[in-house]
Amino acid sequence: MGGFGRYVARLRSSRPGHSSTLLGVRSVAGQVLLLELAIVVLLVAVAAVSLVWQGRHAAIQEARSRSNAVAVTFAHSPGIVAALDGPDPTAVLEPLTEEVRKSTHVEYVVVSSTRGIRYTHPDLALIGKHILGPYKEAVLGHGFTRTFPGSRGPAVNSVVPVPRADGSTAGLVSVGITVTNVTKMADRELPVLAGSAVTALALTSGGAALVSRRLRRQTRGLGPAEMTRLYEHHDAVLHSVREGVLIIDGDGRLVLANDEARRLLRLPADAEGHPMTDVGLPPPLAELLACGRVASDEVSVAGDRLLAVNLRPTDEHGGPAGTVATLRDTTELAALAGRAAEVRGRLLLLHTAGARIGTTLDVTRTAEELAEVVVPRFADFASVDLAESVLHGEEPPVPLGTVLDMRRTATAGVRGDHPFYPIGRIIGFVPTSPPALGLISGHTMLVPDLSAEPRWQGPDPGQAARILAYGVHSLLSVPLHARGAVLGMANFWRAENPEPFDEDDLTFAEELVARAAVCVDNARRYTREHEMAVTLQRSLLPRGLPEQDALDVAYRYLPAQAGVGGDWFDVIPLPGARVALVVGDVVGHGLHAAATMGRLRTAVHNFSTLDLPADELLARVDELVARIDQEEPADGDRAEVTGATCLYAVYDPVSGTCSAARAGHPGPVLVLPDGTVQFPDVPAGLPLGIGGLPFEAVELPLPEGTRLVLYTDGLVESRERDFDTGLDTLRDTLAGRHRTPEETCDDLISALLPTPPGDDAAVLVAATRVLDPSRIGEWDIEPDPSAVAGVRKEVSRWLTDRGLEEEVFATELILSELVTNAIRYGGAPIRVRMLHNHSLICEVSDSGSTAPHLRYASTTDEGGRGLYLVAQFADRWGTRYTAQGKVIWSERTPGGGGAPASEWADDGSGL
Repeated sequence: MGGFGRYVARLRSSRPGHSSTLLGVRSVAGQVLLLELAIVVLLVAVAAVSLVWQGRHAAIQEARSRSNAVAVTFAHSPGIVAALDGPDPTAVLEPLTEEVRKSTHVEYVVVSSTRGIRYTHPDLALIGKHILGPYKEAVLGHGFTRTFPGSRGPAVNSVVPVPRADGSTAGLVSVGITVTNVTKMADRELPVLAGSAVTALALTSGGAALVSRRLRRQTRGLGPAEMTRLYEHHDAVLHSVREGVLIIDGDGRLVLANDEARRLLRLPADAEGHPMTDVGLPPPLAELLACGRVASDEVSVAGDRLLAVNLRPTDEHGGPAGTVATLRDTTELAALAGRAAEVRGRLLLLHTAGARIGTTLDVTRTAEELAEVVVPRFADFASVDLAESVLHGEEPPVPLGTVLDMRRTATAGVRGDHPFYPIGRIIGFVPTSPPALGLISGHTMLVPDLSAEPRWQGPDPGQAARILAYGVHSLLSVPLHARGAVLGMANFWRAENPEPFDEDDLTFAEELVARAAVCVDNARRYTREHEMAVTLQRSLLPRGLPEQDALDVAYRYLPAQAGVGGDWFDVIPLPGARVALVVGDVVGHGLHAAATMGRLRTAVHNFSTLDLPADELLARVDELVARIDQEEPADGDRAEVTGATCLYAVYDPVSGTCSAARAGHPGPVLVLPDGTVQFPDVPAGLPLGIGGLPFEAVELPLPEGTRLVLYTDGLVESRERDFDTGLDTLRDTLAGRHRTPEETCDDLISALLPTPPGDDAAVLVAATRVLDPSRIGEWDIEPDPSAVAGVRKEVSRWLTDRGLEEEVFATELILSELVTNAIRYGGAPIRVRMLHNHSLICEVSDSGSTAPHLRYASTTDEGGRGLYLVAQFADRWGTRYTAQGKVIWSERTPGGGGAPASEWADDGSGL
């Protein structure tokens, strides 16, 4: 008998009343058996209850599915709609519902009108009566299924609408079924469930007995007290020795570690049970401990310690497979430990560099981060030089044959009085110098001793002398290259640290700079695309404000910090001295959003020439956006435009009113002359491109001096501020003292966008003016050709009173043609209006809807030259339609010249 066997025998002999029963409850195996049996019984009982409950739950779901399926099928059956719309739905539908009820085994199938009147029911007495319970939700086209308690237990009722072809609801179909009918099938499975439970109980009980039998053999029949004593003796010996002891199983998992092993290896508290490779050990040491071979005093590094490791197998005398490892601390090689610390520090610096370099997509900032991260842990001073083209986002030049111009982009050092070139200095690398050769070849230049390298001093001896006098003694220059191109140079200098750069430093620097070069290249490419997008967007936005007298306008546009978007604004002069104000926002960012914005701005300009009302103009732009979406490729290479928002407002200085409509865009803000801020209720409408609902325009009276503020959501909404909070800030900023539009724009930008915005922001502020009544003339004209001469005299007198004698002839000719046309082809009432602001506008309105068009009369025609004459004498002319008819207008700049009076005469031919 071995030593352990004799030790166990002494433990058993010392226990009073020892029993040798196979599975006696006094032994650990017997107690485990009782515990396993109790757990098995509990699990079987819980499983049985769970299955019964799941069966009941499945029955309810089956009832809901069956009732809904029957209801939907019946509602969509052919002839149902015709029967509901027929003269006697009950006569047609009652036999059908009874047949369906019997064939599907449901409780009832009821068809009713949209007002809840039953057409069918199993109880004929209820036909014609009103449904009890909710049904209006289904009338709106939303069917539902609900469970409710009934006299025969829980029941399920499904109500679905019967749709017509045009989408309206013809009636309702209600199907009910009791859960009891469905659960009968589940109840028939209970005997099988009980038999399965008994079988599972028997099998698991037998398995538990076998496990306990094996456990008894492994514990040699010891009871809990003997096992406790055995563990106490083992624990006292294991943790009192001054060597680390590890027990590792055959799969390389840690089974046990004593206190000394935990101290030497710094093992976590829960290390037992984990593979040796997962307990935080250095990979070489972890692999050694998990290899399973015999080892004697093999030295391995664990943190700052050198350990002598001994390994012995545990299965030599019939024991389980595994390994016993003993560890001794042999940290006498301080130099080697210091080297390991240096390597660990370099790895930590690489990790830090990966986290700190490239936090932005700015080329200059990325270069600064590279210089900052290496000082002072690797170098005392660092500088980064980048090609000029890289700073502008362009491809770096090929460094061949000429002087290589680099710009000093970043510097960092332990002191600020360093002698190196300042930031911004252009540094020309001579192709034959070591730095240039390193740049051309893409290889690192290592100069351990600067004073012993004359070629390094050659390009600028004076600068080299200043650097050496400062105490700098070692240099490491590493090219930044990415995708086969050299972006610049990173230079590392040592002065405070007496150790020169060596080959290990070279390897580390190349790894560090290679990571930074990727970040610089990413920033360069982003800069290029950002500049392209900004250039495109600015080329598509207005470059100035058009000349007009109705509004005093100011604007601001701020592109997003991280990319351009699709915000735009516009000021468009319209006929009749009116002005259109537009702001919009295309969904998305980047080149595609900017290009789409340009298309929409052009579309709004084109539609505005038709002089459409605000709501009609948005409707046409909505159709355009929908077509743009349909034309987008579906290959996933480019994000599809899903819509845009727009606010379109037309201000009339004659009436002092503004007509506005919006498509999903924030509404306008009014600042009245007394400083009161109002948010007028302009119906929002859906964003452009979605369609489905018409847009609605509202008429807003604006006293003279009112400031009309239009903006995009980027002005008031950001990651740090929600939309409502931004509106409150907008209101507070606008309220109070009188300000010009320019001052208003500045105040809004300062209050709402103190830092570069994360999204595009556009704001348009317009102060209203009202046209002086003395500059307006209006006359009602009788529909008689003889009235033309009278209105010409009135208009001529009006022009003369205002010092516009030079415009009398041209205006009389234009007026004669327009009024004659209205009398001949239009309808009463006919009205003439003259407006004089920076131009002279003549308007003739009538109730007709026919559109005039320009024609070219032949020499033998007696008429047809009217509009041709108008076009020759007017700078612009056109037609706009109103609710009462149309207005033909012409616009002429006073003193702008025109066709000579001698060449033209009124032929009375009209248009």
